[in-house]
Amino acid sequence: MSTPKILAFAGSTRTGSYNKKLVHFAAEAARAAGAEVTLVDLRDYAMPLFDEDLEEAQGLPENAKKLKALFREHDALLISAPEYNSSITAVLKNTIDWVSRAETDDEPALVAYKGKAAALISASPGALGGLRGLVHVRAILGNLGVMVLPEQVAVPKAHEAFDEQGTLKDERTARQVTNVAQALAGFLKKHVG
Repeated sequence: MSTPKILAFAGSTRTGSYNKKLVHFAAEAARAAGAEVTLVDLRDYAMPLFDEDLEEAQGLPENAKKLKALFREHDALLISAPEYNSSITAVLKNTIDWVSRAETDDEPALVAYKGKAAALISASPGALGGLRGLVHVRAILGNLGVMVLPEQVAVPKAHEAFDEQGTLKDERTARQVTNVAQALAGFLKKHVG
């Protein structure tokens, strides 16, 4: 049986992002659970705002092609999604939109998403920890053919949640995030390979 492959990233480009810290922590937990994890930073894949005129004139941007290839090479997504104004961040939505586009006329629809699994986590300075944004991410991915696991964690008071090494200070929260990562690895071991 092949080792399950997870692509992990935060829906944020900010240096010092709480969600980057959170997805890094979760990625380590998924590795410990036996998955192969590729951790990427969306800042390294800057793309223009999705625009069909631009797509018609130039095709997919190079970074969209690179990200789409990564999505296709992995069995699952581990996403730490910040909440902006009770919803999904612009950079995460833009990434999802570009990766959803076909590169050729004969490419199957949503080839980078269909049959994939995903686990969602979030961190926010607010009291709900980004929970409202996760509802939207879950709906979007589900409509693209992704099986989003029911387990999720939203970490409140994110500005106080991490120590200097980027580890979650609260043991219960750390265990919850670890459980989500392990659930994703476990799901893949049953359904991949």
